[in-house]
Amino acid sequence: MRWRNIRPAPFPATQALFGFTFPVASRRLLSVTTEVFRQEIAEAMKAYDKYVICINKTPDDFGTSLTSLLSKAIKAYEGRGPELRHGIALDKHITIILSQNESARPLCGIYFNLHSPYQKPAQAKPAKSVRGSVGGSQSESET
Repeated sequence: MRWRNIRPAPFPATQALFGFTFPVASRRLLSVTTEVFRQEIAEAMKAYDKYVICINKTPDDFGTSLTSLLSKAIKAYEGRGPELRHGIALDKHITIILSQNESARPLCGIYFNLHSPYQKPAQAKPAKSVRGSVGGSQSESET
């Protein structure tokens, strides 16, 4: 009988060690910091300055808030559970979502929340009238 050179199969997305499974994706090769997302921050700053009118936040306040929220989103992303894929941070005006993908660098989404300080609060809807007697007559068993 002829012996063949048998190579082990490549590791799947998880590796088993003594019956315990460890996801390969959980290994972080890249340290996630706010500097990693410089391009996304620059694009958001440009869009904010060009398209968003906000009475409560100047562009400088927006930049500070954006950096702070990104740090919170990174903290949420790094502290997420094993089955979770996102880190989210938001305030009244901005939402930042970091999403796990196939590469070491997470995807970064920066969203502007639509809000108008001039919008009137919604009024309570009037109650509908109910047909039938409220008090009704008492039955003989109740008297």
